[in-house]
Amino acid sequence: MTTVLIVDDQPLQRFGFRMLLDSVPETQVVGEAAHGAEAVRMAAELRPDVVLMDVRMPGVDGIEATRRITAAGDRSRVLVLTTFDLDEYVHAALHAGASGFLLKDVRPEELLAGIRAVAAGDAVIAPAPTRRLLEEFAEHIPSHRRSGAEDPRLTSLTDREREILVAIGKGWTNGEIAGRFVLSESTVKTHVGRVLAKIGARDRVQAVIFAYDFGLTRPGAG
Repeated sequence: MTTVLIVDDQPLQRFGFRMLLDSVPETQVVGEAAHGAEAVRMAAELRPDVVLMDVRMPGVDGIEATRRITAAGDRSRVLVLTTFDLDEYVHAALHAGASGFLLKDVRPEELLAGIRAVAAGDAVIAPAPTRRLLEEFAEHIPSHRRSGAEDPRLTSLTDREREILVAIGKGWTNGEIAGRFVLSESTVKTHVGRVLAKIGARDRVQAVIFAYDFGLTRPGAG
């Protein structure tokens, strides 16, 4: 059973998400929050597996709420839901610690799959909508992007681990990485774990942002 906290300032939107999640036996909605401050408080009290986080809310927005929730170090992981044409803050939300993001008009089965992935400790980066969003928001990468030559997180990587990081930045799955480098998936998982540890990334989405920030990958790279 995956416990979920729904955060959205629109009651009808919360109602729709609850109806979907209540319709399947593997998820349980443990609470609803209408703004970021309430989300932070409820996440600390309820410790849900996944927080479905809206971005644009009055007062404490989804970005700041995400930062506070993930900084607390509890079990909860944040899955951001955004309106593609309006939200310009996804990159900042991922930096704040979100484990992924999906569009609000995502199909029900994709949302459920995203929740399962995030709850399992993975991250929602493989689906095509996420890749498109990464490309769209790449232009919002901070202008102070560094080459990374002097950064100890990058210099600590072996050549193979750097290749794995670049592949993660391109949104490749473990299976795709294994096929490209002729490795077993178990070996790829080991490499991915080491890369995440060395660069201080919580999950694969954070590794993707890291790769973009240091120019290791770029929009459209495949």
